[in-house]
Amino acid sequence: MVRNRTALLVFRIVLGGLFVYAGAVKVLEPLGFAQDIRNYNLVGPSLSFIAAVVLPWLEILAGVALVAGIWKHGAALVISGLLVFFIALTVVTMIRGLDVDCGCFGAIDRKAGLSVILEDLAMLYLGLCLLLAPTNRYGSRAS
Repeated sequence: MVRNRTALLVFRIVLGGLFVYAGAVKVLEPLGFAQDIRNYNLVGPSLSFIAAVVLPWLEILAGVALVAGIWKHGAALVISGLLVFFIALTVVTMIRGLDVDCGCFGAIDRKAGLSVILEDLAMLYLGLCLLLAPTNRYGSRAS
């Protein structure tokens, strides 16, 4: 994995910033995001609304922590876990033949498909680099 401190700092800022942005646009449109979740046909209206309220704040908090450099390991773990879930959800959606907006960045019209999977894989690479970054002799991560 990557050991360069500057590269790891850039990874933190880029990945954290993307998650802050993604969460913020969803917070502004909770009903629209709830409908995006509902369109996947995996959960009912109540659970989709709960997810639409909770998930954006999780994205924002993890993104802010990553950018600020606090709880870097935990934030990278949360973001990487979310990305694995998003990738799996997109793959399942493609297999099921559903034509839905991914809901990734709020009202931006993007279909769940291969391009979303590739973008998520790129972000997952950044998250895993941060998660697996070497520690210094005091146990703190290089990033």
